[in-house]
Amino acid sequence: MTTLFVLDVPENLAVPKVAAEDPAVRVDRLGPYFVISAPGTITVDRRATGCRHAVWYSCIAGLTDARVAQHDKDALRVVPA
Repeated sequence: MTTLFVLDVPENLAVPKVAAEDPAVRVDRLGPYFVISAPGTITVDRRATGCRHAVWYSCIAGLTDARVAQHDKDALRVVPA
């Protein structure tokens, strides 16, 4: 399972919200983190989140069984490790 952790702070709220729009993605909470998981790739469109660049580039708190394949001004794409 590809898993992405995002700190639960107001600035990051749009990231799990947009990720959850994909029916293959599940969003849960663990302590102070959103846990975004999927059996395959997780893709989040930056423009859909409305995040500014500073927030966007600092939103990743951790990964499990995953690696970042894309993290640029357009999207965050996390793929299975």
